[in-house]
Amino acid sequence: MTKYDLVVIGAGPSGYAAAMRALDFKKKVLLIEKNNVGGAGVTNGALSSKTWWEISRETHLINKNLKRFNLKAPDVSFKEVQQEVRGAVAERKQLLTDHMDLLKNSQFSDLLDFKKGSAKLLNEHEIEITSDGGKEVIYAEYVVLATGSRPRKLPEIPIDEKVILTSDGIEQMDDFPESMVILGAGVIGCEFATIFSGFGKTKVHLIDKGDRILPFEDEDIVKVIERNMENNGVLIHRNSQLIRMDIVNGRVEYELEYDDGSKEVFNVERALVSVGRIPNYENLWADAVPITLNKRGIEDNETQTSVSNIYAVGDITADIALVNVGELEGRHAVEKIFGKPQRKLVYENISTIMFLNPEVAGVGLNETQAKAKGIAYKVVTLDYACIPRAIAKRNTQGFIKMLVTNDDAMKILGMRVVGNHASSAIQAVALLISMDKGIEELAECVHPHPSITEGIQECVRMVMGKSLFKPSALTGKLSCRTCNEGVYENIIF
Repeated sequence: MTKYDLVVIGAGPSGYAAAMRALDFKKKVLLIEKNNVGGAGVTNGALSSKTWWEISRETHLINKNLKRFNLKAPDVSFKEVQQEVRGAVAERKQLLTDHMDLLKNSQFSDLLDFKKGSAKLLNEHEIEITSDGGKEVIYAEYVVLATGSRPRKLPEIPIDEKVILTSDGIEQMDDFPESMVILGAGVIGCEFATIFSGFGKTKVHLIDKGDRILPFEDEDIVKVIERNMENNGVLIHRNSQLIRMDIVNGRVEYELEYDDGSKEVFNVERALVSVGRIPNYENLWADAVPITLNKRGIEDNETQTSVSNIYAVGDITADIALVNVGELEGRHAVEKIFGKPQRKLVYENISTIMFLNPEVAGVGLNETQAKAKGIAYKVVTLDYACIPRAIAKRNTQGFIKMLVTNDDAMKILGMRVVGNHASSAIQAVALLISMDKGIEELAECVHPHPSITEGIQECVRMVMGKSLFKPSALTGKLSCRTCNEGVYENIIF
């Protein structure tokens, strides 16, 4: 029986990161993957959907600026877009695979093994691997479970991945549908609504059981996203409940009931069900392995499960289902096994980005969360119209919003950036939050000009009362307020 210091089951972002971190400790590692190296994060998740978004965004911008060149809108080929997306996925998968092959000719040559197949824990240390070559059992001193997740399916909806799809079925379509309904107004549902409406080929319907999409985000952010969606032809079914969704004559028929009791039937070409994801842990361990589960996944204490030598990372746990979080957890688990992590695993400082129109990046708390926690804070907002780089790009839609503690320390609680280059603008603030620092460092830092980050500097100077533009003069573009127990008060200067 072959013995390993660590066996990682699942070669998605979290599992791959765990295996590579273990090599740093000079440990003998086996990485097992049933399907595709890179997992859903590459094949039909983050990378593929964001490639769709990038091409959709470029298409939308071209169509928006055609008048400038006196041109008609070009036709968009679904097959060519699909080929580009598949090319991006293949490129990333090839990089990951080539990297493992090249490690065989490096100082790690005797440390890393990779096997294609299904794995099952027979007990705390023995793992059965089933592949095309048959079955074998290997021994693992430690195990990291990283088998990811899959789209949640609703039993009352006849999902066939052809007419009614999950995100897994998007790649299998053969053309842009003339109409599509999306069930679920969370991040993924809104991203796909943005993607398909951006191509200008699909009438998108979006079912939202509340009075606004993205219920976890601040209202001022949601208003911008909703307005752009509707300007792009998206029909948002607010305050609606899905009664039924059926396939009728090769199309989708769905019925909604609204909060006022009225009902309405719609007919579209395709449907996308986007109601979350569920962890992949079926048949992953025998009954003899006492791993504790909860309603959301494997229960863990900073990645360690109820079995001391078995760890769980990524979407299989009950934590945040993001690629960057999965990689963080994978590395942390290995450091916990073979070393001593320099810091606890915390989720309050995770940088996020929503690929919408415009993109929305964030770190730390938003106002909704700060209010729920009862935190007294100062909040400043600055419109993109005050940022030279946004003016130069001829797109000033968006704003920067920063929250700091309402005390002399003024430590940063969180920030949201809505607009062009949003994701590139938040990392300095993320670092300050992780260091538990105040805002003085940002106020005096010399930023490149012109850049979006200059807007962040202006926000910092505004909260310190020494900004270039004064909120009392540009009331429609700047604001600086305090919030104590839900009561706002403007800061005038």
